[in-house]
Amino acid sequence: MGRWARLGLVLSLTLVLCLTALWAGTLAAADEEGNQDESLESKTLSAEDQVKDHSTGTRVVAGQIFLESGKSDSQSEDEENFHSQEEEKENSLEELNSLEVSNLLNKDLEEAEIQSPVLTAIGGTADGEPCHFPFLFMEKEYAECTADGREDGRLWCATTYDYKKDQKWGFCETEEQSNKRRQMQEAEDVYQTGMKILNESSKKAQKKEAYQYLLKAADMNHTKAMEKVSYALLFGDYLKQNIQSSKELFEKLTEEGSPKGQVALGFLYASGLGVNSSQAKALVYYTFGALGGNLIAHMILGYRYWAGIGVLQNCESALTHYRLVANHVASDISLTGGTVVQRIRLADEVENPGMASGMLEEDLIQYYQFLAEKGDVQAQVGLGQLHLHGGRGVEQNHQRAFEYFNQAANAGNSHAMAFLGKMYSEGSDVVPQSNETALQYFKKAADMGNPVGQSGLGMAYLYGKGVPVNYELALKYFQKAAEQGWVDGQLQLGSMYYNGIGVKRDYKQALKYFNLASQGGHILAFYNLAQMHATGTGVMRSCHTAVELFKNVCERGRWSERLMTAYNSYKDGDSNSAVVQYLLLAEQGYEVAQSNAAFILDQKASIVGENETYPRALLQWNRAAAQGYTVARIKLGDYHFYGFGTDIDYETAFIHYRLASEQQHSAQAMFNLGYMHEKGLGIKQDIHLAKRFYDMAAEASPDAQVPVFLALCKLGVIYSLQYVREINIREVFSHIDMDQLLGPEWDLYLMTIIALLLGTIIAYRQRQHQAIPRPAGLRPAVPQQEPPPEHQPPQ
Repeated sequence: MGRWARLGLVLSLTLVLCLTALWAGTLAAADEEGNQDESLESKTLSAEDQVKDHSTGTRVVAGQIFLESGKSDSQSEDEENFHSQEEEKENSLEELNSLEVSNLLNKDLEEAEIQSPVLTAIGGTADGEPCHFPFLFMEKEYAECTADGREDGRLWCATTYDYKKDQKWGFCETEEQSNKRRQMQEAEDVYQTGMKILNESSKKAQKKEAYQYLLKAADMNHTKAMEKVSYALLFGDYLKQNIQSSKELFEKLTEEGSPKGQVALGFLYASGLGVNSSQAKALVYYTFGALGGNLIAHMILGYRYWAGIGVLQNCESALTHYRLVANHVASDISLTGGTVVQRIRLADEVENPGMASGMLEEDLIQYYQFLAEKGDVQAQVGLGQLHLHGGRGVEQNHQRAFEYFNQAANAGNSHAMAFLGKMYSEGSDVVPQSNETALQYFKKAADMGNPVGQSGLGMAYLYGKGVPVNYELALKYFQKAAEQGWVDGQLQLGSMYYNGIGVKRDYKQALKYFNLASQGGHILAFYNLAQMHATGTGVMRSCHTAVELFKNVCERGRWSERLMTAYNSYKDGDSNSAVVQYLLLAEQGYEVAQSNAAFILDQKASIVGENETYPRALLQWNRAAAQGYTVARIKLGDYHFYGFGTDIDYETAFIHYRLASEQQHSAQAMFNLGYMHEKGLGIKQDIHLAKRFYDMAAEASPDAQVPVFLALCKLGVIYSLQYVREINIREVFSHIDMDQLLGPEWDLYLMTIIALLLGTIIAYRQRQHQAIPRPAGLRPAVPQQEPPPEHQPPQ
């Protein structure tokens, strides 16, 4: 038998073994699925889910659900029996073929072994000879090419072991390759310098300087530098915004296979910035970006499959993409619950200028700082929490948080002690990780009845941090913290019930405590609930609910920080930068970004053509309305009513107003419906229904009472005129017999009544003139009487 024929036989046998194993794995998966759930949805999920599926046999670590080998007793026995049978089949196949396979592998694969490419010397004294590794040079062994001994930095190697003895050498690269390598090394050095300045500085001038280094590195074709610069040009971050230049860089990055470049180019085609809008091209680039592992691309695809944008609506595909992103987001979240996401709506700020946006004014922060310096413990704790988590206009700063907590803890505040324990337990650049110190603070706070301290103490006993593992004590402290409404205690209590740690496994109790923790906004609680709904653990499986929960988790990722960046750009007067940032976040499914982008476009943003602002705004209002935003639904009605970005369509406007009225009970929508009924626009004119909707609007909102009153007054006048127009007054009076109604002397009675009314009015007016009150404290001026004529002085 020839060498290649034998090699083919080896590969064929290997393929048979692989197919056998794959067949066995498929049967096992099918059997397991049949035991868990026979529903069509469950089968579809297991077939389509590319992400690791979290079934009922999972465990929760640090509040997160992970896969576990343990199953229910009956399920475990069935699976063990099945797997043992499959293992026997595989073992028998292996015994039959192992001898022949091993002989052929030993004999023939050695003959057909593919040699690794040998590095050949270029030029020098041994041109064309293979490099010898290791080789000895200057009493030092080299296992790879080196630039030692050369001033030009060009790599070389020896072709014998002892260079000094044989003087046999050659270059490892051509001169062109050497120049390119040195250029890329120089670009890397420039890039690292720029990133160091960017990460270590907070001043705008220094960040601009850092981007000059990145620009230089990008000009030298450094991929990461090009990614940073291209996004900076797109958003106007520390560089002048230039959509066309960013597009050219994105195209270059895409050709090199950069997932970030592919996602950005997909965004440009989706939003029509710098290119003609094409949802098909956008979908292609997003897909390639997702295949390259870009999380934002997965998030965009998840939203598109969930909402049916450019693709057929598919909940299972959306679940696949969102779960993959949520896994990464949840793994990066500490037990503090993650960063705070500020969702500020520009439309609401304009409609209600006095409404709090969640941001703290600089004056108010300075006031709290003043109180903290004066020893106000509550101000110290509040500022410590703000700096620990960041948000509300305050940047995350662990150093300042530690200082404020220290001051409050020294004053005996239990909350500050507990948070110091959390900081020491998790560790950071500012606070070194120390279980012992954390335990001390947790004990002090827990002894004072603080739920944060109790939860921290429970964590210590659950994971054995500074103390032996004790599930009973962990459960006790978590229950105490949960009873006081602390989300960490609720989350960990749910985890213990889910895993059956220290208690009997109870999915209903786990679901209860995860729900409580999610009401407090804990991101890991949302993640755990999503996993339970996705797999049907303790609840009926619901793909839709799981996707919504996973979407919530994904929107807490680090990319959510751009919401505040976009808001600050808008407040600084840079609407073009703000709208591009909001549009990218809108692609990721952020409803607040969709409404804010539409709001800015509605104000005629100059980054797009004047004729394109309303159609683009209409698209974003439509997506925001689909996610339940009332103002967006009313805006859709307005756009169709007035013909902004679309043809005037009263019937469609009526439908949007009715949806906002019925689903969100919007007073504005009810008022608009009343007006359309009054005028007969898009619906049959009906004054009675108009009055009904006006009354409903007044009941729904106190702010609507004044416009409703005016509208009802106008409606009354219109109704009266309409009634008068419909009847003939002359005919009415001709049919009325006053003598029969009021008697033969009715005219005398009428004259008498009119005379009495006139008399009453005259008497009332005279009495009013006599009773004019004089100002208090003033006396009437006495007129000076002229002396009688006889007393007048002579002329």
